[in-house]
Amino acid sequence: MDVSGLRVALISGNYNMVRDGPTQALGRLVQHLLDEGAQVRIFAPTVANPQVDQPGEIVPLPSFAIPGRNEYRIPLGLSGEARRRFEDFRPNVVHVASPDRAARQGAKWARDNGVPVLASVHTRFETYPQYYRLGFMEPVVEAWLRKLYRRCDALMAPSDGMVEVLRRQRMNERIGIWSRGVERTIFNSGVRDLALRRGLGIEDGEIAIGFLGRVVMEKGLPEFAATMNELTSRGVPHKVLVLGDGPARDWFADKVPEARFAGYLKGAELGRWVAGMDVFFNPSITETFGNVTLEAMACGVPVVAARATGSTTLVRDGETGTLVGPGDIAGFADAIQRYVEEPALRAAHGAAGEERSKTFDWGQINRGMADTYLQLVKARGG
Repeated sequence: MDVSGLRVALISGNYNMVRDGPTQALGRLVQHLLDEGAQVRIFAPTVANPQVDQPGEIVPLPSFAIPGRNEYRIPLGLSGEARRRFEDFRPNVVHVASPDRAARQGAKWARDNGVPVLASVHTRFETYPQYYRLGFMEPVVEAWLRKLYRRCDALMAPSDGMVEVLRRQRMNERIGIWSRGVERTIFNSGVRDLALRRGLGIEDGEIAIGFLGRVVMEKGLPEFAATMNELTSRGVPHKVLVLGDGPARDWFADKVPEARFAGYLKGAELGRWVAGMDVFFNPSITETFGNVTLEAMACGVPVVAARATGSTTLVRDGETGTLVGPGDIAGFADAIQRYVEEPALRAAHGAAGEERSKTFDWGQINRGMADTYLQLVKARGG
């Protein structure tokens, strides 16, 4: 069998609702499979005005909005018309991209029918409770994830660091890597345009420390704010450029008064804004890869990031950026202060990051995923 013989049922909690790392990766994969002649059917919640225009045939799943986070929806399950269309499709691979009820039902159907199941891991759900003062729930969430992942034929993680985490958590014995690429026509240093940030009151000679992504607590907002306060107390001049939006925007604006918000952006416009940063700061520990970090690197922006999962795969400490222990506010401030005060270092690490970003090619990455599907089908006698 080659790729054209694949019938892939993809079950995801977020495919065409919100633009984030997982939706970008899944959309790229689906388009690659379709281009190679495979059949793909996506089962996911849908919304009236999605942030992204995704490829493929999408079968809506009944869902409800997450309280306080209505940009996301949780599937109620794989039932009714969606279940009928799933079974009529007769997939020979089931790919689950979120650990919700619909994914678990699809995985059970696959096991009952001798069809391989692959799960891709896109975020560290077990770390989320600590950002909402529910840290005691982390072992419970981890056990809930393990129940699904150990029943899959394979797990795919986007980075070496995440593979290590999953092995340590005993999630599965077969864990591979499905990395991420970057759209270099959009993200590159040549699109830097300081006129954009001037409109927000950030002058050409000022250092803009960038935040990119959804403005939510689990993206490391408390650590980001504490680090900016530390820089201010040291008298280190800086501005903060926030690219993105989310429910914690008001909190962030209150804690980081020097922040300037550009709002939700996409496409070529987003690339120009990212290239307008001087330093990219990512203190989050929830990412399994960190698409935003790779996008900043592709734009020639040096990175300061927490030494955690995805960042350790992307950032070469002392070469393309600086890695700091998670939650080390003084360490984050030290790294950023050095970039503020040493423009030659900023330029050198930014250039090295842009060069490294060229090794992350979507075509090669998704050919590897298609090969993994084929291996799983073959192992099942397909």
